[in-house]
Amino acid sequence: MAEEEETGEKAAAAVKRIYELCDVWHKQNRVPMVCGGKWDVLTPLVKCLQQENDGLRHLACLALNNLSIPTENKGVMALGPVSSDVIGGLCRVIQEDKQESYLCCICLMNLSFLEASITTILKYSPVTEGSAPLPPLENPDSLLRVLEKLLASAPAASAKSGSGKSEGVRWACGLVKNLAKSEENAALIGKTDIPKSVVENIKMSTAPPSRWTSNSLEDFSLFVILNLAQWPVSMEALVSAGTVDIIKPIMSEGDLQGLKATMACAFLDASWSDFPEGGSPAAKSVTELITNIMEKKGKDGQYAYGVFKLYTATKAFRDLALAARGADSGQGESKTKVLAVPSAVSLCLQVISDLVLAVADDAEGGSKYVPDAASAEYAICAFEACIPTILLGSDPPRQSLATEKACNEIHTLLNTYAEVNGTSAKAKSAALNVAEKIHRAQESARPILEISHDLWVQYRKREGQPLDQFLSQEKGVEVDESGPLDFLPCVNSNGDSSCVIC
Repeated sequence: MAEEEETGEKAAAAVKRIYELCDVWHKQNRVPMVCGGKWDVLTPLVKCLQQENDGLRHLACLALNNLSIPTENKGVMALGPVSSDVIGGLCRVIQEDKQESYLCCICLMNLSFLEASITTILKYSPVTEGSAPLPPLENPDSLLRVLEKLLASAPAASAKSGSGKSEGVRWACGLVKNLAKSEENAALIGKTDIPKSVVENIKMSTAPPSRWTSNSLEDFSLFVILNLAQWPVSMEALVSAGTVDIIKPIMSEGDLQGLKATMACAFLDASWSDFPEGGSPAAKSVTELITNIMEKKGKDGQYAYGVFKLYTATKAFRDLALAARGADSGQGESKTKVLAVPSAVSLCLQVISDLVLAVADDAEGGSKYVPDAASAEYAICAFEACIPTILLGSDPPRQSLATEKACNEIHTLLNTYAEVNGTSAKAKSAALNVAEKIHRAQESARPILEISHDLWVQYRKREGQPLDQFLSQEKGVEVDESGPLDFLPCVNSNGDSSCVIC
């Protein structure tokens, strides 16, 4: 008995020392402790998670949390040789509803900021040795099912705000927010009761959205809704939970929560009439988000750069455009007028042209942000939806050299984009459709298109991009010592003619 106590004291002293070596005053030790190759601190810390000694387990959780913060450590802890032990140890503490559950959720959330790890983390599904593997949805011990059970307890936990249980629910929501960023993970989450639970968190909140703090349960829950809503494989679960009716009042908030609710409602096919003030605030906030992402900056007091992906913002803009176009009666002005302002139309052109330049072998220059194929697809589909407004003529009608130039250059851009490898059939169809309509519109002035084109040209000048990249250029006739006769169909490349001269 005495030996066991002595061993326990030594273990506690060792774990305490490990924690002290990586605490807030010794941040410089965190990377060497995990990545240095001299020590294996993860294995003993994970073993301590299985101990009944509350103090030992608590110190181990604190140490693992600190070590999970550096980017360099995330790969080792979530994807390295002991990753299964690390994820499994944390999962068991959560499953057993220990006081340290919230610390384990925070640790897993820290690891999940490494996007390459989120599939591995969510698919953790332990089985007894020698048993066949079980998919996460079929395994009650999988992290997915453990989180589902924890989040289902949110109503009871919120009644004890600040307790270990409520903190566990809160940080579990933060973890799911990160895990739901991939379509593969969203497909799994959408087949659980997690969507229903996070919607219920918003519904049961007693605080107004303007009072929701960063990393609060409501803030995390709305992020989960947003991330799940953007994937077709998981949005149906949110639709079934009546999400739009619950979150659409939040759209009137002119802050981060309003932006999140606006994009989520757009993804969930909300009616155009659901968007406040004729959709104008929605159009402005999403357009501003696209601009900030392209310029690699955040918005003071609301979000940092990197919180939102370009494909999320451009998809929201596309879905807003489709909702507006779908609400058109065919008479009078198009509802897309609040979206098809020159600055927003220019942004669509920027996304498309930046992708074209990025994949062109001989193109010079570049942009701060290289778009992905999905973002370009959403941009051209939004452009197509807004085409009635973009091609509005001048009053009275007149001819314009500026419109002719804009039409020719945009026509060339879209035809070039349509031929880019990886462009989907849907995007190619939209690009060719818009290109044809623009080509036919050059006979008279199109003020919105002109200004949009001018803003796009100014952007390319600032970025140092070639301004002649999308100009239509006729190829000249090459000459050699045989003379400039190659343009004749009866003269071959070596000057020999089959024509008979009389």
